[in-house]
Amino acid sequence: MRTSVRQKELVVREGVVGPGMAYLRTGAGAPLLYLPGLSGDHRAPRGSDRAFLLRGVRPFAAVRDVWWVNRRPDLEPGVTMADLARDYAEAVRAELDPPVDVLGVSTGGSVALQLAADHPALVRRLVLVCSACRLGPEGREGQRRVADLAVRGELRRGGGLMMSMAGRGPVSRRLLWPLGWAMGPALLGHGDPDLLRTIEAEDAFDLSERLREIEVPTLLVGGDRDRFYTGGVFEETARLLPNGRLLTYEGKGHAGVVMSRRLAHDVIAFLDAPG
Repeated sequence: MRTSVRQKELVVREGVVGPGMAYLRTGAGAPLLYLPGLSGDHRAPRGSDRAFLLRGVRPFAAVRDVWWVNRRPDLEPGVTMADLARDYAEAVRAELDPPVDVLGVSTGGSVALQLAADHPALVRRLVLVCSACRLGPEGREGQRRVADLAVRGELRRGGGLMMSMAGRGPVSRRLLWPLGWAMGPALLGHGDPDLLRTIEAEDAFDLSERLREIEVPTLLVGGDRDRFYTGGVFEETARLLPNGRLLTYEGKGHAGVVMSRRLAHDVIAFLDAPG
């Protein structure tokens, strides 16, 4: 089933694609498959969640036919990034005309990189925003702690931790903690298994040994103060990709890069560059 709604002059079509994956589609131009970061659940976004994600999509929709597609719901225990990438491959083959440009944000970037490795014929150019071949040590430990808190039902503490890690330094992290605490149940989907299983899949994710196989032109955009990817993981990923390029936003943490006004300009310039 598909419907169309208008939100602040954005015409948004929504529905389900592939194996039950909720999507929002908006804009015009060449297709851009947009893989989002972690979400509390994998159902169709509503209310403030929907409005927030559409603000992030809007700059790309000015020049692209953006397909925002979340992961399928009801993930089975032990699901892997390769399984999630296979779902997206099915969706691309069913609805789009591959190869297509792919943009993955945070956890969505992990899935996008796996998609390019396992299904290279489907990807024209790849953009990884706040994402790399694996989590850094601090990011992996932080997400494990968030998952543990969610399992124990401490959703507000888990939300505070997750939100604070997105800050760039001590001050912003202290400011973000109470926001995450207040939003904890919504951020963590009230303990939805899909969130926990996605975190488990990303915890095991490491494509460093396969990066040389991925020949698609790839742009990485990361902040030099991103706590999820400490330890030079951005640099390692770009170096090992045959056609990888790293664009570093100085003084930015995880959230700062995603919300940066220059992000859409840099991404579109890369996607539209000749060659």
